[in-house]
Amino acid sequence: MPTSKSVAILAEMGTGKTLISIGIAGHLYLKNEINKLLIVAPLSITKVWEEEFGKFADFDYQIKVLEGSAYKKAEMLRNLFGNKLQVAVVNYESCWRMEKEIADWKPDMIICDESSKIKNPQAKQSKALHRLGKKSKHNIILTGTPVTNNPLDFFSQYKFLDEDIFGGSYYAFKSKYAIMGGYGNYQVVGYKNLQELTEKAHKVAFRITKKEALDLPEQVDTNRYIELEPKARATYNQVEKESYAELDSGELSTPNVLTKLLRLSQITGGYVKNEFSEIAEQVSSAKLNELEDIVEQCMEANKKLVVFARFIPEIDAIAKMLRTKKIKYSMIRGDVKDRASEVDKFQNDAETKVFIGQLQTTGMGLTLTAADTAVFYSLSYNFADYEQAKARIHRIGQKNTCTYIHLVAKNSIDEKVLEALSKKKNIADLVVDNWRSLFNK
Repeated sequence: MPTSKSVAILAEMGTGKTLISIGIAGHLYLKNEINKLLIVAPLSITKVWEEEFGKFADFDYQIKVLEGSAYKKAEMLRNLFGNKLQVAVVNYESCWRMEKEIADWKPDMIICDESSKIKNPQAKQSKALHRLGKKSKHNIILTGTPVTNNPLDFFSQYKFLDEDIFGGSYYAFKSKYAIMGGYGNYQVVGYKNLQELTEKAHKVAFRITKKEALDLPEQVDTNRYIELEPKARATYNQVEKESYAELDSGELSTPNVLTKLLRLSQITGGYVKNEFSEIAEQVSSAKLNELEDIVEQCMEANKKLVVFARFIPEIDAIAKMLRTKKIKYSMIRGDVKDRASEVDKFQNDAETKVFIGQLQTTGMGLTLTAADTAVFYSLSYNFADYEQAKARIHRIGQKNTCTYIHLVAKNSIDEKVLEALSKKKNIADLVVDNWRSLFNK
């Protein structure tokens, strides 16, 4: 039977799961049950934990976000000691690389933030946390989406929580809850015993939805349809035609289809690399011109704006446009290190009017409620990324109706992606059996 050492906080984005976790940790610390807390989080939100402890922790603590070289991170961890609650925050990649140092530090409690990061039981970061979780007294997973692809996603996250819940063997777990078929009987074709699976998972789970917990304002989705310029349209059509022909006559695989679709998405965003150069060539300014109009409208209304984009050349172009217009902005993309200060600038500096975020980097944990309008310049093919991004402005502290503007190139992959996301689907799920539906040919 599951024990009290573990809890799964399955809280939708913006419902305060960080606050709840800090409260649990503080309660256990004041009861002398824990003295060392390890928080493992995606790199983009490690600094957020430092800020949240500063806001909510009404008990003695010392917190360090482990960063820098491997040696520096190990030194920071070794220097965390004393009578206060010692809190170390580390990203998932560093966690498995520092497993020995963390094990030697002996955390009493481990929190896995956005625990879908360990849903793959074979990943190094998952295996490391399975081992570390066995040794700690208390474990917590935090996620609004414990299942992003299929019910089997529960296994690895719950193995970290407490192996007694679903056992330690993924093979046995899959045999119990998955129906196998296909070539060689290796493919999951369905699921079984889902009632039992759900009951076991929820014995240690605390589920919170926005609808139940918050009096949040409404959300409004709107689309701005963009006409690609004749030259850009010709480029798009040619690439689409060639991609369709190659897929129709060649070996079909999910990565191959996604690569072709990715190139089409890059064209609608305005920039694409050719095979002879690493520098992206501008093929369209249609979306950028539309975004400029939206920015001007927001500035005239004295409103802040969040812009999400998928590709670096798009982000660079957006930033250049804002600089030309002398509009102050903050930005987070993969190469930005001090992300907390970028968020703070947008939230608290009245002169910083626009936040530019790379979708894959800013999807989790950030609070951007200084704006009530977000523009999706381009879209990820993953519904979880999209949902996470929308929740950056629709969370605790937001008092206004949230408006999401999608820039969609007509008769393009943009329409297919948005249609899939509106149905809470990932493009990858449609690729093999329905790949033709993603093309206009």
